[in-house]
Amino acid sequence: MKAENITVGANTAYPLKGSLTLPDDLSAPVPAAVLVHGSGPSNMDERIMKLTPFKDLSEGLAKLGVATLRYDKRTFTYKKELRKASPTVWDETIEDALFAIDILKNDPRVDRERIFIIGHSMGAMLAPRIDAEGGNVRGIIMMAGTPFRLEEIVLRQLKESASGSFLGKIVGLEYKVFSKKFSGLYEMSDEMARKKKFAGNLTLYYFKEMGRKTAADYLSESEKPLLVMQGGKDFQVLPDDDFKKLRELFESRANTVFRLYPDLNHLFVNAIYSDILKASKEYSQERHIGEEVIGDIASFILGNDLSSAL
Repeated sequence: MKAENITVGANTAYPLKGSLTLPDDLSAPVPAAVLVHGSGPSNMDERIMKLTPFKDLSEGLAKLGVATLRYDKRTFTYKKELRKASPTVWDETIEDALFAIDILKNDPRVDRERIFIIGHSMGAMLAPRIDAEGGNVRGIIMMAGTPFRLEEIVLRQLKESASGSFLGKIVGLEYKVFSKKFSGLYEMSDEMARKKKFAGNLTLYYFKEMGRKTAADYLSESEKPLLVMQGGKDFQVLPDDDFKKLRELFESRANTVFRLYPDLNHLFVNAIYSDILKASKEYSQERHIGEEVIGDIASFILGNDLSSAL
């Protein structure tokens, strides 16, 4: 395994530090994947406190013969520059993912016919769109994805966080405020949605633009190979809601495999608390993605049959 420094979007206004992790054996072009972050600013390892899921995936997949490209998210590198901007998911995520895919397609060590997108959380929601809007990859891996709209997930998480404590009452008030903000979102004009603030530098247009077409909508128009992965103790994207709905919608879809890991959390490491109110404790203890998850991704990318293991 070896890692090379890469710049994603080198000739743009927002060049990003990245890392191309390659297998040792490069005697023939190897399959590869671009890693797409979840929501919020994040570095190339997708570090969340003590956990580094993208680093784990890159190192583990390289050992099994798959290259990966990961990079710092634009909102991580350019926090100050983007503070007054009102980005869409195109600006925040999609454009850079397309730049990264293009890098892989132009690297002679990579098999350009076997490039995949691995999206985590919100990155999983956007992965089918990235493919449809120019990625044109071989297949898609959705880790902790959802067929629902982002605002639906935001409201659900707020509702789950509202307990009897004082903090819970504050969260409950936030839920009411945001519910009111989202009401009538898709009947609202784009101009009005751009003017209405959600929080921080995000406007309601961020949600409207993304929600016009969901991951499920894109997947229903595609026949690309798809691997849907979910932690059974995930408290951010739920196995009984999100994973179940994806399975209901696409179980009969060709080239589609579903994998549920009963003991894993949102970051695909062993869960400790399984409680959204203890998220900081859950992510503050160092753990790493295990061989089963990495092996399933590698098998899917390398063309091995996963369906027999379900």
